[in-house]
Amino acid sequence: MLDVLILGAGVTGCSIARELSRYDLNVLVVDKHSDVCEGTSKANSGIVHAGYDAKPGTLKAKLNVEGNSLIKELSEELDFPFRENGSLVLCFDEKDRDVINKLYDQGVTNGVKGLQIIEKDRIKELEPNVTDDAVCALYAPSAGVVCPFLLTIAMAENASVNGVNFSLKTECDLIEKTESGYRVRTNKGTFETKTVVNAAGVSSDVFHNMVSDKKIKIIPRKGEYLLMDRTVGGTVSHTIFQLPTKLGKGVLVTQTVHGNLLVGPNANDIEDGEEVSTTADGLSEVAAKAALSIPGLPGRQTITSFAGVRAHEENGDFILGECEDAPGFYDAAGIESPGLTCAPAIGVMLACMIADKLNADLKNDFINTRKGIPNPKEMTREEYEALIKENPLYANVICRCETITEGEIVDSIRRPLGASTLDGVKRRTRAGMGRCQAGFCSPKVAEILAREMGTDIGDIRKNDPGSEILKGYIKEDL
Repeated sequence: MLDVLILGAGVTGCSIARELSRYDLNVLVVDKHSDVCEGTSKANSGIVHAGYDAKPGTLKAKLNVEGNSLIKELSEELDFPFRENGSLVLCFDEKDRDVINKLYDQGVTNGVKGLQIIEKDRIKELEPNVTDDAVCALYAPSAGVVCPFLLTIAMAENASVNGVNFSLKTECDLIEKTESGYRVRTNKGTFETKTVVNAAGVSSDVFHNMVSDKKIKIIPRKGEYLLMDRTVGGTVSHTIFQLPTKLGKGVLVTQTVHGNLLVGPNANDIEDGEEVSTTADGLSEVAAKAALSIPGLPGRQTITSFAGVRAHEENGDFILGECEDAPGFYDAAGIESPGLTCAPAIGVMLACMIADKLNADLKNDFINTRKGIPNPKEMTREEYEALIKENPLYANVICRCETITEGEIVDSIRRPLGASTLDGVKRRTRAGMGRCQAGFCSPKVAEILAREMGTDIGDIRKNDPGSEILKGYIKEDL
């Protein structure tokens, strides 16, 4: 029997798994997708929020400030990119200054450090391209940007190294209470477990409502984004917000941790939590709203657009902890913004609850560090030459837009929970994330995947089953 079964391998589920791997427990993470980080965690702003938005006393407020601090520590322990670039919330009208003051007061109450209300001259000093219409702004120097893929993957790899098992392409359709815990039925068999952690994103209400009479409702909220080339990433150096609305923090403009310019999202409630298409109208709305902050945005430098779906709980706060009428069933539901920032703190909170419940002992051999894939772009010439001498594959550039080598791609496949799809390689290495958006490097990446996995290239997929990139051969060998 399992001690813990975690539903969902997004940033929340992987954070909980990583924290539980500190204990002497038998933990399994299941996810219906082919890789970790395939849901909400793959399509968001990558912002590490400072913590002034949430109403004081809420879980969002408490965990945001805690998570902000933890991510800085984690980036060093687990070797993923993070940058503390600071954020500005722009006020365009003097009559709204009281809203900025309220955000400031909330932030101070929540424990956010370094908050300032700054005036037009200081705004222009920090961000010369910001609109002249900004009369004041809330400046939060503790805000940052992170790579959401690599954060999630790093925690998953570290959990795996510390003994957590992962079962991907595993879809759950029934959870039943038993005398000793829960029975979880999936397409890969039935699992018996003492406890369940519900970190299933937009599907978390479905699983909660299977075991509890106190029903919850998750509203899928779609947001569309524009991603621009690194050549215009310097348009801003901070994350630029507008005053928030009831639908969220609004359209932002930010330089990503990798140097691109990111614009978005809008916010539209939808029925289908898997619907992530973009629309011309939606992207036009994003561009128009972003231009209120940064006039003359270089939209012609857009290299791709995408959409993500947030798990909005109808009462507005996270649902965390043991279900009142379902002992041993732990919710991590309604995890929307600032959920990425909060994830490390959620992991600590839930892991402590479950470890106490199961009277689990801490391991003596827990490994708290992880080393990422070597990045030649961050090396000195001497370091790079030494790497090539050790592994000549690092001299063979596969993705020219991002200068990604065969060595990096092979490493991404051979690692714990290694990539098995084109998207898996892309998120671990950035092969295919440049200007051509994988137009040139995909065939070679597919060849490397097939070679390393010992499979036919026709079996290589973009992501989940059904996304095979080759449908047949023009002619067969004679």
